[in-house]
Amino acid sequence: MILEKVDFKKTLKTLYAPPKNKFVEVEVPALNYLMIDGIGDPGKAKAYAEALETLYPVAYTLKFASKTELGRDYAVPPLEGLWWADDMNAFVAGQRDQWRWTMMIMIPDWIDAAMVADVVEQVKKKKSPPAMGKLRMENLAEGRVVQIMHIGPYSEEAPVLAKLHNEYMPLNGLTFNGKHHEIYLGDPRRTAPEKLKTVLRQPVRSA
Repeated sequence: MILEKVDFKKTLKTLYAPPKNKFVEVEVPALNYLMIDGIGDPGKAKAYAEALETLYPVAYTLKFASKTELGRDYAVPPLEGLWWADDMNAFVAGQRDQWRWTMMIMIPDWIDAAMVADVVEQVKKKKSPPAMGKLRMENLAEGRVVQIMHIGPYSEEAPVLAKLHNEYMPLNGLTFNGKHHEIYLGDPRRTAPEKLKTVLRQPVRSA
């Protein structure tokens, strides 16, 4: 029997495919994630590289466990990140060494904490990734958000975010209600910077 392979980028298209030329508001359901927290410049910090070296093997082992043990297959969703700083001026000013982040990969709601714990032990025995002690499963409920598709280098996101924060949100009576959220639809190792696709998301509430 051939298992149907769920692709969340298609089944949850409104979350992963906003337009590139305008901000849109959507309601994001509560979703489960594998998460690792850290601090520092993502281009230089050892902690950032270790987070990715840990998230991916766990996410893919979990996918295969779901397929073999539960008979449910799915495409591993893209890497996502929550970004902030203790002093948000450091974030806006691009003082990347002070950036705080949570890197994460979404997991289906049919996978429970027990299966995650079992897979974590499997991965520990086989590969022992460097940030296993920081890995957790957590439910994130963002609710109402504003998002847009950014196409281009990560370094060129600032003008888009400035327009969101200083124009769109004030004009629509909105204020911040959570951390800046990015979803990485392109692989920077294989994709030219000008072609990278990144969903930029900001949880909001009425001001």
